[in-house]
Amino acid sequence: MVMNKPEKLRQLSVSCLKRIMLAVLVISVSGMLLSCRTKDSLKILKIGLPEEPKALNIWLVSDANSRKILSLIYQPLYIRDPQTLKIIPWLAKEKPVFDKAKLTYTVKLKKAQWADGSDFTSDDVIFTRNLFNRFKMPRYYNRWKVIKKIDVIDKHTIVFYLKKTSAIFLSRILTAPMVSKKEWGSIADKALKTEKPLRTLQNHVIKTPLGTGPFKLEAYKKGAYVYMKRNPYFFGTGLKIAGRVLGPYVEGILFKIYGTSDVAVLALQKGDIDMYWWDIQPGYVQGLKEQPDIRVFLNKKSALYYMGFNVRKPPFNDKTLRQAIATLIDKEFILSRILQNYGTSMSSIIPSGNRFWHNPDARKYGDGLTQDQRIKTAYKMLKKAGYSWDVDPVNPDGNIVKGQGIKLPDGQLMETFVILTPPADYDPKRAFTGMMIQEWLKKMGMPAVARPMSFNSLIDKIKGKRAFDAFILGYGKLNLDPDYIRTFFCCVNDRPRGWNMSGYNNPVFDKMAEKQTCVADIEERKKMIWEMQAILMEDIPYLPLYNPHILEAVFTKRFHGWVESVNGIGNIWSLCTVRENR
Repeated sequence: MVMNKPEKLRQLSVSCLKRIMLAVLVISVSGMLLSCRTKDSLKILKIGLPEEPKALNIWLVSDANSRKILSLIYQPLYIRDPQTLKIIPWLAKEKPVFDKAKLTYTVKLKKAQWADGSDFTSDDVIFTRNLFNRFKMPRYYNRWKVIKKIDVIDKHTIVFYLKKTSAIFLSRILTAPMVSKKEWGSIADKALKTEKPLRTLQNHVIKTPLGTGPFKLEAYKKGAYVYMKRNPYFFGTGLKIAGRVLGPYVEGILFKIYGTSDVAVLALQKGDIDMYWWDIQPGYVQGLKEQPDIRVFLNKKSALYYMGFNVRKPPFNDKTLRQAIATLIDKEFILSRILQNYGTSMSSIIPSGNRFWHNPDARKYGDGLTQDQRIKTAYKMLKKAGYSWDVDPVNPDGNIVKGQGIKLPDGQLMETFVILTPPADYDPKRAFTGMMIQEWLKKMGMPAVARPMSFNSLIDKIKGKRAFDAFILGYGKLNLDPDYIRTFFCCVNDRPRGWNMSGYNNPVFDKMAEKQTCVADIEERKKMIWEMQAILMEDIPYLPLYNPHILEAVFTKRFHGWVESVNGIGNIWSLCTVRENR
């Protein structure tokens, strides 16, 4: 078809207009970033992210990349020291004063400001608490229910009245992020008038979050970058907290978004970014260590990777079978061959890196045994409990053979059971671990099948439908307060979508789990937490397998001062202390 002249001119005009608009966008973005490099005064730290943040609404975020951005904006009253892991004041001025008789905590606030220069006051703390209650805010509402009321003494002093003694008041309640009444007040009021207030609040689009943190959001281009500028009103600047004088010492952070680790690691090696804020797979480590301008950091994680059992039904309602499987699994093989020695094997639900709460004396299975010894030990356990085989895995001469036709104590043939795992492209460690466990169990004649499944479908099958036999899953970032073991294993949480995914039910454990939440004395609570770990390792609703190290790397030519802690160098302490090389 031949176009007439006016049509050609129209299309040419549209094309030119598009090019001009694109050019203006590029120039404006470049100008914004270049304006951050006048002479050598403004220092921009460049950090790679694997994906862009999914939301900037703090009540909606569930992904790690969003949390990283927002952790530099919204701040809590108290925070953990990166080395000692003790709770220390942050927005709070000092430790809270506890009145045991009145069950009150008096908290004094620092004279802090929001990023727009307005004052952070007691009213913002009250507003945050009311927001949790009015919207029954997930992750916060249940914890804050222990607070009966809050009295405002003055702009920077508040008194919390508790309904009962709370062991987690400091570690899980006062570490919640504080939000601005100025930012959220009218948004919350409008949301409360809708049919689904919480959903409305979560769906509200936040473009420039208002916080008290060291950085504020300056620009965000989806799929490309997030630029955060130093907050001139940050309360911590110049203060010595946890032995460190805080900055930030950089003028901004440019988060560059990469689709794959291959591209991000290459950018790190070239110096295009100063850090890649994501776990680096062991396969990259040797190559990175050979680069003179790269430093690799290795730290323990507060994490739990485990095999879970459905203890609601056969065959895994039998504790002896679970203990035998625990004996058969070679954790050292998983550590050396799958994790390539970048990790630690786990012998309790609480990782060993959480030194104060970890019980090193909880029951261990198969420690120091060879594979043959594991099979013989598990065979004796099962034989004694009434299991039988068509072909025993240990013959009359004491030699190991391939077991066949294992029967339950009631004489019924054990049916094929499935070990669900995430797919290899999501997490190769968990997928390969499931395959190895399948092979170890087959040697005993157990009809085990490891089956990868998309992560969302896997979670739905386990938490939603509760239609499974066993699974391999993990928690990559556990809270350092151990109260999560109550959440994971109390019988009240054995419900669809509940946290007790295994269906574990032990009244003795439940009673102790609830009691420890009301114990203020830390040593007394520690004894109870240790006992709870011992009970779990005897019953094994979950079998802890391994805790991978967190591997991170930085380009060293431009910046130094990274702070190592549990869960790595990607933390607010690093970003408040990193500075240019001189």
